[in-house]
Amino acid sequence: MENSQFDITVLGSGTSTGVPTVGCTCAVCTSGVPENNRTRCSLLITHAGRHILIDSSTDLRQQALREGIGRIDAVLYTHAHADHVNGIDDLRPFNMVIGSPIPIFGDRKTIAAITRIFGYIFDASLDPGYRPNLEPQILEHRASLCGLPVQPIPLQHGGGLSQGYRLGPFAYLTDCSGIPETSEPLLSGLDTVIVDGLRWRAHTTHFNIPHAVAAMQRLGVRRIILTHLSHDVDHHPHAGRLPKGVEFAFDGMKLRFSL
Repeated sequence: MENSQFDITVLGSGTSTGVPTVGCTCAVCTSGVPENNRTRCSLLITHAGRHILIDSSTDLRQQALREGIGRIDAVLYTHAHADHVNGIDDLRPFNMVIGSPIPIFGDRKTIAAITRIFGYIFDASLDPGYRPNLEPQILEHRASLCGLPVQPIPLQHGGGLSQGYRLGPFAYLTDCSGIPETSEPLLSGLDTVIVDGLRWRAHTTHFNIPHAVAAMQRLGVRRIILTHLSHDVDHHPHAGRLPKGVEFAFDGMKLRFSL
């Protein structure tokens, strides 16, 4: 059935600095290759005319204009690092479109951090005209959102945690350096995963490319798509170094799944 399908758009595939990185003259930052132009990480899920955003990246306005996004019905947050939340004020125009508050979801720690960092948004005593109207909600267990089953996935992110999300055969696991043993059963039987693969060299808080690939292969994932890419990754020549079934994400990449 048509309403069993959902679409994924990679809004941003870049690391916290974006690519090109300000002030950098490396071969990737100056390449002019469209796939090497990476805004900060975020994702759009579209189902039955509804739109779920994962993370309000620093580049949200640019991403929304580029992809012609006309409405946002809900936001899932992976964690509260700046590159994943600092576009939160750009949610305000979507309030005007839908005419109601936008629910935002995340684990308890993430929602607490967002409401603290952006306290002016959630202060009912302030003039509501200049800030987005958001309704924070804790999401740490499987739930239905805009008609889709959403399963939160706790992830290791250096010394802290982030939260990935699974929707049927697809999962989005950005900003992670490990998969806790208790999360592995939640990731069984996946077809496609978009996963953090920062660069080739090791990093303390992110999977590098070999570690990301190994972790997903261990889970039996058929299609592995690497995101949160730094300027150490040159899209086309480096794609030849990837194993079969592994590829790089790029801004504007689109996927379709059926439940």
